[in-house]
Amino acid sequence: MNLLDKFHNWRRKQRWNRQYKKGRWQSLRSEKEALRYQKIIEYINRFSPKSPSILDIGCGDGLLTERMSPEDYSYFLGLDFSKESIKIASEKNLPKAEFLAADAVKFQPQQDFDVIVFNEAFYYIHETEKQNVLDRMLSKLTDGGIIITSIYREGHGCWEYFKEDKRLKELDFTTVKTDEELRYWKIGVYKKN
Repeated sequence: MNLLDKFHNWRRKQRWNRQYKKGRWQSLRSEKEALRYQKIIEYINRFSPKSPSILDIGCGDGLLTERMSPEDYSYFLGLDFSKESIKIASEKNLPKAEFLAADAVKFQPQQDFDVIVFNEAFYYIHETEKQNVLDRMLSKLTDGGIIITSIYREGHGCWEYFKEDKRLKELDFTTVKTDEELRYWKIGVYKKN
């Protein structure tokens, strides 16, 4: 990333920290948002090994973990750019879950995971870094592990990284719609070959 891109990245982080402090992201608790979380959880239950270890990139304040039963995973690591969202998530003391404020571009997982979720996060990764991030995450995905990607609306400049990567096999792909025409998510689940 060039200097200007790094500045925009820093500015986005500051904005999200302010927004989480002010409660702006409470809207993620809505019933409309619940639909996409349900689909992510359905994919985890359907395609991952029993009691998987999960890495949630773009975890926000830990909502995916909250919506899951602790019996459904062995370990959960939530990662988010915003230190304020991580502070909120950590204060929940969710069982078998840890939360870490870090940039996916620089994050080096210390263990392998059965499930890696790009939770409304992949399109925020700078174009010059997307392949690097995907390569790093694939190196930490267990054999037979899955990657789930949830993207608001179309996600231009994202899907080709998953659909065209020969190391991944698409298991399912869907659009989660709401009663609002422009509020929908595309969610794909991919298995490591």
